[in-house]
Amino acid sequence: MFGSVVRNRNGLSKLADFAISSSKSFRGPPCAVTQVATLMKLEDPPSYDHIEFPERRRLRFFEKVPQLQQGVRAPKTPKDLHLMRGPDKIHNKLQYGQYGIQALTGGRLRWGHYEALRLTIGRKMDESRMFAIWRIDQPWKSVSKKGIGTRMGGGKGNIDHYVYPLRANRIILEMGGKCEFKEVEKILKPLAKILPFRARVVSHEILAEDAKQEAFVKKNNINPFTFQHCARHNFLGCRKWMSHYDYQWHGKYR
Repeated sequence: MFGSVVRNRNGLSKLADFAISSSKSFRGPPCAVTQVATLMKLEDPPSYDHIEFPERRRLRFFEKVPQLQQGVRAPKTPKDLHLMRGPDKIHNKLQYGQYGIQALTGGRLRWGHYEALRLTIGRKMDESRMFAIWRIDQPWKSVSKKGIGTRMGGGKGNIDHYVYPLRANRIILEMGGKCEFKEVEKILKPLAKILPFRARVVSHEILAEDAKQEAFVKKNNINPFTFQHCARHNFLGCRKWMSHYDYQWHGKYR
Protein backbone atom coordinates (compact mmCIF):
# COMPACT_ATOMS: atom_id res chain seq x y z
CA MET A 1 0.00 0.00 0.00
CA PHE A 2 2.91 2.35 0.81
CA GLY A 3 5.50 3.19 -1.86
CA SER A 4 8.91 1.56 -1.43
CA VAL A 5 12.20 3.48 -1.62
CA VAL A 6 15.35 1.89 -3.12
CA ARG A 7 18.65 3.31 -1.79
CA ASN A 8 22.09 3.16 -3.36
CA ARG A 9 25.49 2.56 -1.74
CA ASN A 10 25.77 6.15 -0.49
CA GLY A 11 22.43 5.87 1.31
CA LEU A 12 20.52 8.07 -1.15
CA SER A 13 17.37 7.00 -2.89
CA LYS A 14 16.95 6.96 -6.65
CA LEU A 15 14.51 9.83 -6.39
CA ALA A 16 17.11 11.91 -4.52
CA ASP A 17 19.78 11.02 -7.14
CA PHE A 18 17.47 12.24 -9.87
CA ALA A 19 16.83 15.48 -7.98
CA ILE A 20 20.55 16.11 -7.47
CA SER A 21 21.42 15.39 -11.09
CA SER A 22 18.61 17.57 -12.39
CA SER A 23 19.48 20.43 -10.04
CA LYS A 24 23.00 20.65 -11.55
CA SER A 25 21.63 21.32 -15.03
CA PHE A 26 18.76 23.51 -13.80
CA ARG A 27 19.65 27.19 -13.38
CA GLY A 28 17.20 28.69 -10.92
CA PRO A 29 16.28 28.79 -7.25
CA PRO A 30 17.12 25.67 -5.24
CA CYS A 31 14.31 23.15 -4.71
CA ALA A 32 13.68 20.39 -2.15
CA VAL A 33 12.20 16.92 -2.84
CA THR A 34 9.91 15.50 -0.16
CA GLN A 35 8.92 11.84 -0.21
CA VAL A 36 5.27 11.25 0.70
CA ALA A 37 3.68 7.86 1.41
CA THR A 38 0.21 7.64 -0.19
CA LEU A 39 -2.74 5.30 0.36
CA MET A 40 -3.97 3.66 -2.83
CA LYS A 41 -7.24 1.83 -3.46
CA LEU A 42 -8.69 2.67 -0.06
CA GLU A 43 -12.38 1.77 0.23
CA ASP A 44 -14.90 4.12 1.79
CA PRO A 45 -15.97 3.25 5.34
CA PRO A 46 -19.45 1.72 5.66
CA SER A 47 -22.36 3.97 6.49
CA TYR A 48 -24.53 3.24 9.53
CA ASP A 49 -27.17 5.91 8.97
CA HIS A 50 -29.90 3.30 8.47
CA ILE A 51 -29.24 1.49 11.77
CA GLU A 52 -32.07 1.64 14.31
CA PHE A 53 -31.30 0.95 17.96
CA PRO A 54 -33.91 -0.57 20.30
CA GLU A 55 -34.82 1.03 23.60
CA ARG A 56 -32.84 -1.57 25.57
CA ARG A 57 -29.44 -2.51 24.16
CA ARG A 58 -28.57 -5.35 26.54
CA LEU A 59 -30.18 -8.78 26.77
CA ARG A 60 -32.98 -8.94 29.28
CA PHE A 61 -32.78 -11.20 32.33
CA PHE A 62 -35.28 -14.09 32.40
CA GLU A 63 -36.60 -15.78 35.52
CA LYS A 64 -35.60 -19.37 36.13
CA VAL A 65 -39.18 -20.33 37.06
CA PRO A 66 -42.24 -18.70 35.44
CA GLN A 67 -44.24 -16.50 37.79
CA LEU A 68 -47.74 -17.82 38.55
CA GLN A 69 -50.62 -16.28 40.38
CA GLN A 70 -50.91 -16.86 44.07
CA GLY A 71 -52.62 -20.15 44.84
CA VAL A 72 -52.10 -21.55 41.31
CA ARG A 73 -50.25 -24.86 41.18
CA ALA A 74 -47.55 -25.23 38.51
CA PRO A 75 -48.86 -27.54 35.75
CA LYS A 76 -46.96 -30.65 34.67
CA THR A 77 -46.72 -30.91 30.91
CA PRO A 78 -45.98 -33.89 28.63
CA LYS A 79 -42.98 -34.08 26.33
CA ASP A 80 -44.78 -32.58 23.29
CA LEU A 81 -42.11 -33.52 20.77
CA HIS A 82 -44.12 -31.88 18.00
CA LEU A 83 -42.97 -28.51 19.38
CA MET A 84 -39.43 -29.38 18.23
CA ARG A 85 -40.23 -31.05 14.90
CA GLY A 86 -40.04 -29.40 11.51
CA PRO A 87 -39.04 -25.84 10.53
CA ASP A 88 -40.14 -22.59 12.11
CA LYS A 89 -41.96 -20.62 9.40
CA ILE A 90 -42.55 -17.44 11.41
CA HIS A 91 -39.45 -16.46 13.39
CA ASN A 92 -36.89 -17.46 10.75
CA LYS A 93 -35.95 -13.94 9.58
CA LEU A 94 -33.84 -11.22 11.16
CA GLN A 95 -36.01 -8.45 12.55
CA TYR A 96 -33.29 -5.76 12.45
CA GLY A 97 -31.66 -7.19 9.33
CA GLN A 98 -28.09 -7.57 10.64
CA TYR A 99 -26.71 -10.59 12.55
CA GLY A 100 -27.90 -13.35 14.88
CA ILE A 101 -27.79 -17.00 15.95
CA GLN A 102 -30.01 -19.48 14.10
CA ALA A 103 -30.91 -23.00 15.21
CA LEU A 104 -30.34 -25.68 12.56
CA THR A 105 -32.29 -28.41 14.35
CA GLY A 106 -34.99 -28.57 16.98
CA GLY A 107 -34.18 -28.65 20.66
CA ARG A 108 -34.80 -27.24 24.12
CA LEU A 109 -33.03 -24.41 25.92
CA ARG A 110 -32.55 -24.40 29.67
CA TRP A 111 -32.12 -21.40 31.92
CA GLY A 112 -28.36 -21.99 32.11
CA HIS A 113 -28.05 -21.46 28.35
CA TYR A 114 -29.89 -18.16 28.66
CA GLU A 115 -27.46 -16.95 31.31
CA ALA A 116 -24.40 -18.10 29.34
CA LEU A 117 -25.55 -16.12 26.31
CA ARG A 118 -26.55 -13.05 28.30
CA LEU A 119 -23.42 -12.78 30.44
CA THR A 120 -20.95 -13.47 27.61
CA ILE A 121 -22.54 -11.01 25.20
CA GLY A 122 -22.89 -8.37 27.92
CA ARG A 123 -19.19 -8.72 28.76
CA LYS A 124 -17.85 -8.60 25.18
CA MET A 125 -20.32 -6.22 23.54
CA ASP A 126 -19.64 -2.49 23.23
CA GLU A 127 -22.95 -1.02 24.38
CA SER A 128 -22.13 2.46 23.04
CA ARG A 129 -22.40 1.29 19.42
CA MET A 130 -23.92 -2.23 19.54
CA PHE A 131 -27.09 -3.91 20.80
CA ALA A 132 -28.50 -7.40 21.39
CA ILE A 133 -32.11 -8.58 21.71
CA TRP A 134 -33.83 -11.89 22.44
CA ARG A 135 -36.04 -13.51 19.81
CA ILE A 136 -37.35 -16.15 22.22
CA ASP A 137 -39.36 -16.03 25.42
CA GLN A 138 -38.38 -17.26 28.86
CA PRO A 139 -38.47 -21.00 29.75
CA TRP A 140 -42.09 -22.01 30.22
CA LYS A 141 -42.32 -25.78 29.65
CA SER A 142 -41.91 -27.89 32.79
CA VAL A 143 -39.77 -31.04 32.81
CA SER A 144 -40.44 -33.53 35.58
CA LYS A 145 -37.93 -35.95 37.07
CA LYS A 146 -37.94 -38.65 39.72
CA GLY A 147 -35.21 -39.06 42.27
CA ILE A 148 -32.49 -41.71 42.04
CA GLY A 149 -33.56 -45.04 43.51
CA THR A 150 -37.30 -44.29 43.34
CA ARG A 151 -39.55 -47.24 42.53
CA MET A 152 -41.65 -47.24 39.39
CA GLY A 153 -45.21 -46.03 39.63
CA GLY A 154 -46.71 -43.46 41.90
CA GLY A 155 -47.58 -41.02 39.13
CA LYS A 156 -45.58 -38.36 37.37
CA GLY A 157 -42.51 -37.02 39.14
CA ASN A 158 -41.99 -33.53 40.50
CA ILE A 159 -40.99 -30.60 38.32
CA ASP A 160 -37.19 -30.45 38.03
CA HIS A 161 -36.62 -27.48 35.67
CA TYR A 162 -38.16 -25.47 32.84
CA VAL A 163 -37.15 -25.35 29.19
CA TYR A 164 -38.04 -23.48 26.02
CA PRO A 165 -38.71 -25.75 22.99
CA LEU A 166 -37.94 -24.45 19.51
CA ARG A 167 -37.88 -25.70 15.94
CA ALA A 168 -35.26 -25.60 13.20
CA ASN A 169 -34.41 -22.27 11.50
CA ARG A 170 -35.51 -20.35 14.60
CA ILE A 171 -33.63 -17.11 15.32
CA ILE A 172 -32.54 -17.23 18.97
CA LEU A 173 -31.09 -13.75 19.35
CA GLU A 174 -29.93 -10.82 17.26
CA MET A 175 -26.96 -8.49 17.43
CA GLY A 176 -26.38 -5.32 15.48
CA GLY A 177 -25.39 -1.69 15.54
CA LYS A 178 -22.36 0.08 14.15
CA CYS A 179 -20.31 -3.07 13.65
CA GLU A 180 -19.26 -5.56 10.97
CA PHE A 181 -19.99 -9.28 10.64
CA LYS A 182 -16.40 -10.32 11.47
CA GLU A 183 -16.58 -8.44 14.75
CA VAL A 184 -19.90 -10.03 15.76
CA GLU A 185 -18.89 -13.51 14.58
CA LYS A 186 -16.03 -13.64 17.11
CA ILE A 187 -18.59 -13.19 19.90
CA LEU A 188 -21.44 -15.38 18.66
CA LYS A 189 -19.58 -18.33 17.12
CA PRO A 190 -18.30 -19.78 20.45
CA LEU A 191 -21.79 -19.32 21.92
CA ALA A 192 -23.43 -21.23 19.07
CA LYS A 193 -21.23 -24.24 19.88
CA ILE A 194 -22.31 -24.53 23.52
CA LEU A 195 -26.02 -24.81 22.70
CA PRO A 196 -27.61 -28.29 23.07
CA PHE A 197 -28.38 -28.41 19.32
CA ARG A 198 -26.64 -27.40 16.11
CA ALA A 199 -26.68 -23.67 15.47
CA ARG A 200 -24.83 -21.12 13.35
CA VAL A 201 -24.12 -17.40 13.10
CA VAL A 202 -26.07 -15.77 10.28
CA SER A 203 -26.44 -12.38 8.65
CA HIS A 204 -29.01 -10.93 6.28
CA GLU A 205 -26.76 -11.69 3.30
CA ILE A 206 -26.27 -15.32 4.38
CA LEU A 207 -30.02 -15.94 4.70
CA ALA A 208 -30.68 -14.32 1.32
CA GLU A 209 -27.95 -16.41 -0.32
CA ASP A 210 -29.35 -19.64 1.19
CA ALA A 211 -32.84 -18.87 -0.14
CA LYS A 212 -31.41 -18.05 -3.55
CA GLN A 213 -29.34 -21.26 -3.64
CA GLU A 214 -32.31 -23.39 -2.59
CA ALA A 215 -34.50 -21.90 -5.32
CA PHE A 216 -31.74 -22.42 -7.90
CA VAL A 217 -31.26 -26.09 -6.98
CA LYS A 218 -35.00 -26.73 -7.06
CA LYS A 219 -35.35 -25.12 -10.48
CA ASN A 220 -32.27 -26.62 -12.18
CA ASN A 221 -32.30 -30.11 -10.66
CA ILE A 222 -32.04 -32.72 -13.42
CA ASN A 223 -32.19 -35.76 -11.14
CA PRO A 224 -35.76 -37.14 -11.27
CA PHE A 225 -35.25 -39.46 -8.28
CA THR A 226 -35.97 -36.96 -5.54
CA PHE A 227 -37.19 -37.91 -2.07
CA GLN A 228 -40.69 -36.76 -2.92
CA HIS A 229 -40.78 -38.79 -6.17
CA CYS A 230 -39.51 -41.98 -4.50
CA ALA A 231 -41.98 -41.68 -1.63
CA ARG A 232 -44.91 -41.08 -3.95
CA HIS A 233 -44.15 -44.16 -6.09
CA ASN A 234 -43.07 -46.40 -3.17
CA PHE A 235 -39.58 -47.20 -4.47
CA LEU A 236 -38.13 -50.33 -2.83
CA GLY A 237 -41.11 -50.40 -0.48
CA CYS A 238 -40.01 -47.26 1.37
CA ARG A 239 -43.50 -46.54 2.65
CA LYS A 240 -43.12 -49.30 5.23
CA TRP A 241 -40.68 -47.26 7.31
CA MET A 242 -41.76 -43.70 6.40
CA SER A 243 -43.82 -41.51 8.72
CA HIS A 244 -46.26 -38.74 7.93
CA TYR A 245 -43.50 -36.24 8.70
CA ASP A 246 -41.50 -37.59 5.74
CA TYR A 247 -44.40 -36.89 3.42
CA GLN A 248 -44.67 -33.39 4.82
CA TRP A 249 -41.00 -32.29 4.80
CA HIS A 250 -39.55 -34.86 2.33
CA GLY A 251 -36.73 -36.01 4.62
CA LYS A 252 -35.28 -32.52 5.20
CA TYR A 253 -36.42 -32.22 8.81
CA ARG A 254 -36.99 -34.85 11.51
